[in-house]
Amino acid sequence: MDSIDKLLSEVKAEYQQKTNSQAEKIEEVEKINKIKSESSVRSSSFFESSPPKTDAVDHILSEVKQEFEQKQLLDEQQKQQELEKERIELEVIKAKQIEALKIQAQEWLEKLEPLSPEGIWFESFAQSYPSKLEAAIEYLLGE
Repeated sequence: MDSIDKLLSEVKAEYQQKTNSQAEKIEEVEKINKIKSESSVRSSSFFESSPPKTDAVDHILSEVKQEFEQKQLLDEQQKQQELEKERIELEVIKAKQIEALKIQAQEWLEKLEPLSPEGIWFESFAQSYPSKLEAAIEYLLGE
C-alpha cells in the first residue's frame, strides 16, 4: 500500500511540475506581448507611418499566441487522460492486491484452530469487525 501512495505522490508531483512549467510559458508570452505593445506605442510616436507593419506583427503574434494556447490546451487534456489512465491502473493493482490479501486471509482462517491461544485471541479481536475475514485481513496487515 505504501508503494501505491508513493507512486501517487510521484505522479502528483510530476503533474504539478508540468503545470508550473506551462504557467511560466504563459507568463513569458504575456511579457512579450506587454513589451511589444509598449514598444509599439513608443514607435508609433516616433514613426507615424509604421502602423501597417505593427498591425501585421500584432496579427502574427496573436496567431502564435492562439496556436500556443491551443497546443497547451491539447497537452493539458492529454496529461489529464494519462493521469486518469494511471489512476485506473493503480486502482486495478490495488484491487488485485486486496484480492490476494483476501485469499491469504481466508487460508489463514482455515488453518486457525479456534481453541488454540491464537484462535481464542482472534475471536476476541474479530468481535470489533463486521466479519472474521475483514479482521483476518487487518491482522495480517499488521504482522
